[in-house]
Amino acid sequence: MVKNMVKTIECRDVVSELQGLANPRNVEGMTRYGINPKGTLGVSIPALNKIAGKIGKDHAIAIELWATGIHEARILASFVEDQSLVTPEQMDRWAEDFDSWDVCDQVCSKLFDRTPYAFSKARKWSTRDEEFVKRAGFVLMAAMSVHDKKTGDGEFVKFFPLIKEGATDERNFVKKAVNWALRQIGKRNVFLKERAIEVAGEIVAMGGKAPRWIGRDALRELSKF
Repeated sequence: MVKNMVKTIECRDVVSELQGLANPRNVEGMTRYGINPKGTLGVSIPALNKIAGKIGKDHAIAIELWATGIHEARILASFVEDQSLVTPEQMDRWAEDFDSWDVCDQVCSKLFDRTPYAFSKARKWSTRDEEFVKRAGFVLMAAMSVHDKKTGDGEFVKFFPLIKEGATDERNFVKKAVNWALRQIGKRNVFLKERAIEVAGEIVAMGGKAPRWIGRDALRELSKF
């Protein structure tokens, strides 16, 4: 009796496929949107989704892909990682490797926000100094506001003091994430909308370029919601 042979996909084969899809012109375009060109191949998200579909969930390959340091390989790692196997230590390691907003956002909104550690990491990272680790904290807040349908309002209300504190950060990638978190929490329901509008007003009153932009933009969008 011949045993069924399970064909496994090797990380090196995935990397080879990514390299075959490399598009320097795409990298140029991505750079104009503030994406770090270092280690970037210019492979589109739809192409990465297609590769992820062939791989399925595979923790071992996800770890190997991340270790390559290739921009798209790291995004792909978040697509194929098994969320049940993600540890707090892994989340910290990956967050400290973030060097571009799109990798940060994809990992946080496609993987990290689905782990049991998401709320604690959002609180912790949002007070860090590193630009993309700090951004990750607020991106997690925004992503959980959309994807987490079970957590009560109280946990999201706890984010507001952190949002107010983060609103003084003038760095572009941080302030945009702070604004995103405030808007998405406000869109969760009527109660949180009213509280988010109050917080947005408080942020505007703080003065400073970043707080004024964050607060006014949030007020403008939430008033339409």
